[in-house]
Amino acid sequence: GHTSGKSSSKSRKMGKILMVVTSNEAMGKMPDRKTGLWIEELAAPYYAFKAAGHTITLASPAGGTPPIDAGSKGDGFYTADAKKFLEEDEETKKMFANTVKLSECDMANFDAIFYPGGHGPLWDLVTDAKSIALLEAADAAGKPIGAVCHGPAVFKNVKGKSGKPLVDGKKCTGFTNVEEGQVQLTEWVPFLLEDTLKGLGGVFSNAEPWNSYVQADGNLVTGQNPQSSPATAVEFLKLVK
Repeated sequence: GHTSGKSSSKSRKMGKILMVVTSNEAMGKMPDRKTGLWIEELAAPYYAFKAAGHTITLASPAGGTPPIDAGSKGDGFYTADAKKFLEEDEETKKMFANTVKLSECDMANFDAIFYPGGHGPLWDLVTDAKSIALLEAADAAGKPIGAVCHGPAVFKNVKGKSGKPLVDGKKCTGFTNVEEGQVQLTEWVPFLLEDTLKGLGGVFSNAEPWNSYVQADGNLVTGQNPQSSPATAVEFLKLVK
């Protein structure tokens, strides 16, 4: 049931975390290539949040089962956490098959919001009015906002409480131009994330390609790439009340 394990930790209030994933599987206009969610970037933070005692709601624009980028189930990327999430854990299998529609979510019911990546969000969450509204409500309330890899793309059209872009003047990171080039998708993405975050006034920095790197600034926590998702979750958890 839902109550298992809750009573063991009475010392502090457990948080409710909204995790938002893509519903888009098209790689823009690229023929014969599908994308979606990078599963490890959902699974690793999910298990970190759960281990910390928080309650997680998984939402997507369309609801139901989100598309998974097949690359994230490939050699070297399909981690133990990812495999457990999709194949072994009955609770997460059910959650993944029945994601809540984003339109049904209200930031007032959550303490924090987190976006895994994959290329999918570049075409749906970036312009999703509900996603933008949730992020603006979270920032206005000072609630933690986290994103990893292509996840920070969702900030593109989001204004912070100052009315300026959410990332303006904030230390941040995300999937780099070099990494995009190395996966040979520079020509196919609608925009380069690194250039976009810099253009919005973000104080962008990064590590070498495929190395774990996280930036935290105020209520905003971002990670560079799939390798960064465990460390991004750790930083994010420091802020979840």
